Amino acid sequence: MNEQLYTIPLNDAVNANDECPFCFIERKVEQDLIDFVLGSGSSYMEADIREMTDKAGFCKAHFQKMFDYGNTLGNAWILKTHYLKIISEMKKEFSHFKPGKTSFKDKFRKTAESSNPIVSWVHDKENSCYICKHFSETYQRYMDTFFYLWNQDEEFRTKVKNGKGFCLPHFGALCEAADGRLPNNEKEDFYHVMLPLMERNMDRLSKDVAWMVEKFDYRNADADWKDSKDAIQRGMQKLKGGYPADGPYKGDK
Repeated sequence: MNEQLYTIPLNDAVNANDECPFCFIERKVEQDLIDFVLGSGSSYMEADIREMTDKAGFCKAHFQKMFDYGNTLGNAWILKTHYLKIISEMKKEFSHFKPGKTSFKDKFRKTAESSNPIVSWVHDKENSCYICKHFSETYQRYMDTFFYLWNQDEEFRTKVKNGKGFCLPHFGALCEAADGRLPNNEKEDFYHVMLPLMERNMDRLSKDVAWMVEKFDYRNADADWKDSKDAIQRGMQKLKGGYPADGPYKGDK
C-alpha cells in the first residue's frame, strides 16, 4: 500500500521497533508542539497564537518542559500576556464572589464537591493546557490512522504482529478504541493478534529484567548481557509508557 502523508508518522513509529509505537508518536508530537510554541518560528510573537495560549494556558508538566526547553524570551512573552488574561478573569470572579454557607453535614464530608465558584475557576485553569489539548486531538487522529492501516494495509498489520507490542496504557487505549472503530465481526481477529502479542512481549521484558538481576551475581560477571543492558528503562516504559531515560527536551541554540 502506498504511503500517504498522514500515514507516514505511524509507519515510522512501527518501523522504529520501539517498545510502543504510540509512545514513539506521543514523544514526537509533544516535541513538535513545544517547538511550535517556543521554537525558532517564534509563534509566540503571533497575536493569534498567543491569544490561544493566553486562554488555554499550560499544565504544570508542560510548563516544566517549556522551562527545560530553554527559550527565556519566548517563555517570558507567553507568561506576560497569559498573566494579563488570568488577572482579568480573576478580578471578574472576585467581583461577584460571595462566600457560601457550609452546612453542618458538609463539614464532615472528606470529598465533598465544592460549590465555590472560585474553586471551580481554579480547577478549570489547572485542567486547561494548550499543548495537552492539541496533543489529544492529534493523538485521536493517529488512533484513527492505526485502524485504517490495520484494515487496509497487510504489510502494516504484519509489522505490528511481529513487533514488540505496546506499553500497557497505550494498549488499553487501543483496546478501548477498537470497541468503537472495529465492526463486531473484526474484533475477534484483532484480539486474536493483540493478546498473544502483549503476553509474548511482557514475558520478554520480564526475562530481560530478570537477567539484569542475575548479571549482578559474580558468577555471571563474564556472561553476555543479552538484551538486558537497558532493561530498566524499557521495563518501566512497558508498564507505564513514556521514556524514563530521556533527558529534558531542549530547543536549538
